[in-house]
Amino acid sequence: MKRIVALAAAFALAFAAPAFAAPAQTAIFAGGCFWSMQHDMEHIPGVVDTLVGYTGGHVAHPTYEDVSTETTGHLESIKITFDPARISYAALVQRYWHVIDPTDQGGAFCDRGSSYHSAIFVSSPDQRRIAEASKAALEQGPLKGRIVTPIRDAVVFWPAEDYHQHYSDKNVFAYAAYRTGCGKDGVLKRIWGPLALR
Repeated sequence: MKRIVALAAAFALAFAAPAFAAPAQTAIFAGGCFWSMQHDMEHIPGVVDTLVGYTGGHVAHPTYEDVSTETTGHLESIKITFDPARISYAALVQRYWHVIDPTDQGGAFCDRGSSYHSAIFVSSPDQRRIAEASKAALEQGPLKGRIVTPIRDAVVFWPAEDYHQHYSDKNVFAYAAYRTGCGKDGVLKRIWGPLALR
C-alpha cells in the first residue's frame, strides 16, 4: 500500500505545473489600426492572447463610433497577454517597433487622426525602463530625432466590439484588401528593411 501511495505521489508531482512558473504578463501598445496590430502580434511564440480596444482617453466605455470622432482622446490599441518564460517584454517591444512607423505624427499609414497615433503604455517601472531603453537605442540610429512615439503610463483599457476582435482572421479577403490599399507593408520595408515584421 505504501508503495502505491508513493508511486501516486510521484506521478502527481511529475505532471504538476512547476511551482516557480512565472504568471502571465500583459503589454499594451498603440500603433494605428488595431486590426493590423493584432494580425502582426498575435501569432508570436509566447503570446497567449490578444485583445484590441481603446485606451488613453477620457471617456468611459467608448465605442468605435465615439473614438472615430477623434474627440475622446483614445488610441486604437492592443492588449497582449504573454508568457514571460517564452518571450520577454523587451522582445515584444522590439517586435512592436518593427510593425509601426514611429515617425508618423498624423496617424498610421493610410489611417489619419489622433486615434491612430502610436504609443507604448507601460504598467510598471520595469516596463518603463525597458521601453525607454529600447526607444533610446533606436534614437541612436537612422531614426534619430524623428521618433514621435511616446511612452505613457497605462490607464483603463476598454475592449473593442466583438466584430473588431481577430478581424483579419474572420475577414481574410477584406483585411487583405485593406492592408494592400493602405500600403503598410511598403512603408515598413522602407523604414526597417529586413527587420520589418520581425
